[in-house]
Amino acid sequence: MAEENNNDELVDLYATKDGTVDYKGDPADKHKTGTWKACPYILGTECSERLAYYGMSSNLVLYFKHQLNQTSATAAKSQSNWSGTCYTTPLLGAFLADAYFGRYWTIAIFSIIYVIGMTLLTLSAAVPGLKPTCYGKDNCHATASQSAVCFVALYMIALGTGGIKPCVSSYGADQFDDADEGEKMHKSSFFNWFYFSINVGALIAASVLVYVQENVGWGWGFGIPAVAMAVAVISFFSGTRLYRNQKPGGSPITRICQVLVACVRKYRVQIPQDKSLLYETTDAESVIKGSRKLDHTSDFRFLDKAAVEIPSDSNQDPWRICTVTQVEELKAIVRLLPVWATGIIFAAVYNQMSNFFVLQGELMDTRLGNTNFHIPAASLSIFDTISVIIWVPIYDQMIVPLTRRFTGHNSGLTQLQRMGVGLFISIFSMVCSAILELVRLNMVRRHNYYTSDEIPLTIFWQIPQYFLIGCAEVFTFIGQLEFFYQQAPDAMRSLCSALSLTTIALGNYLSSFLITIVIHITARDGKPGWLPDNLNYGRLDYFFWLLAVLSGLNLVAFLFVAKWYTYKRPVGTLKG
Repeated sequence: MAEENNNDELVDLYATKDGTVDYKGDPADKHKTGTWKACPYILGTECSERLAYYGMSSNLVLYFKHQLNQTSATAAKSQSNWSGTCYTTPLLGAFLADAYFGRYWTIAIFSIIYVIGMTLLTLSAAVPGLKPTCYGKDNCHATASQSAVCFVALYMIALGTGGIKPCVSSYGADQFDDADEGEKMHKSSFFNWFYFSINVGALIAASVLVYVQENVGWGWGFGIPAVAMAVAVISFFSGTRLYRNQKPGGSPITRICQVLVACVRKYRVQIPQDKSLLYETTDAESVIKGSRKLDHTSDFRFLDKAAVEIPSDSNQDPWRICTVTQVEELKAIVRLLPVWATGIIFAAVYNQMSNFFVLQGELMDTRLGNTNFHIPAASLSIFDTISVIIWVPIYDQMIVPLTRRFTGHNSGLTQLQRMGVGLFISIFSMVCSAILELVRLNMVRRHNYYTSDEIPLTIFWQIPQYFLIGCAEVFTFIGQLEFFYQQAPDAMRSLCSALSLTTIALGNYLSSFLITIVIHITARDGKPGWLPDNLNYGRLDYFFWLLAVLSGLNLVAFLFVAKWYTYKRPVGTLKG
């Protein structure tokens, strides 16, 4: 018996305190699992997956236009709708991860679906009969069945990415124990380097794969990302023994619904002044259910009714009586929603890199200096990636220590402050884009370049708008990743990561919606409107100014939301 007690003490000494387990289901040994030992496999997976994703998405608008023979506006909408779906399916993957499979198996299963989709897309661009019939480089015709195969492959990829996007960042953060101050300090750095690895993959995609697609062939251009995705799967499985895994906490949707139903049933019940009288479980029971206990907060008081005990609650029916922690989980989700909503406009701005930035660049001088080497328009997104790769180390190694002196916050800026800076910077990206387009259109009018495929204005003038978006990403997207992970209830972290990704989905759909509205309003009575098929006849600069104004209004709304927001507090943390 004494020996058994000693073994239990050793397990307690070496085990993590956040309830994570190893691949066998035993309490995770903090000396043998997790931290930076496990992260290289996760970061390698993300780098390879992003190389595959951006290897497709960076140039997809031109594939739709030149290979599937779509108009500029239709191609932009098709790309936006597909990209939006890629950021909507994470809700499904996150639900399955939090409720049933856990993050490890969700990533594994959906990665295999992703590889199958990539393989089918490669076949649709390489196999005679499946690929469009071309009578020249940009003179192609795709039958309805050929287009269908292409879109089936793309939306299978969108399904596959739905299990990866919401889980990989959270899974990486799970490798650091929140209850260990030493490990907790590294978690913020993990999000920075996680986003760094994303952009290493994007850098290779924009510099190499886009060139391959336009100069070697689309079959090779899609085949290389398919191989990269297979490498991502191998990388992920290689680290299995080192991972820490959070147990699924049951359906998060059910937990939320239980609070709402209990509130409605007790709408006449008075909430006690003494909050200690509200129902709560023990710490051990809380960990078993997948969440640390949360401190009670005073906002959204109506929801507290779900935790008020009355005589009829003796059987502890979860649809009649909920814990304070369960109530606070719902409050945390409600608080996240306004912050989430302010990310949609930024995502619409970010989406322009894959749409109108590419179409704008295609009509400029794409030669490298005085040579005959032409740079693919989509390759200019490399400067967004370079911007991120430059700013991540600067932020992590210089800005954080500097701002920490003034704010006293471990991460320098709070997550909301960081996001606000990014929203501010994004406005100037749209301003730069609008000014450049105005200069380009003035040159078109002065020299009658309306029917020209390119005008003598170098594409490198697009660098500032890409660079500014990259800078804004480092502040907004990374801040958003960390914010939604840290502020999410423990058992709903994948779901909240997916929720943050849906801002990108809605941003893509918003971009598509704005294109539709702008065309409907401006292209009347025979006028070309702002966004005709030949942009030399349009006013793309007005579209960029519209996004700049919307971004400014969005920033004002964000400042109000950030001032109102109350940060989540697990039991035992300091207030304030």
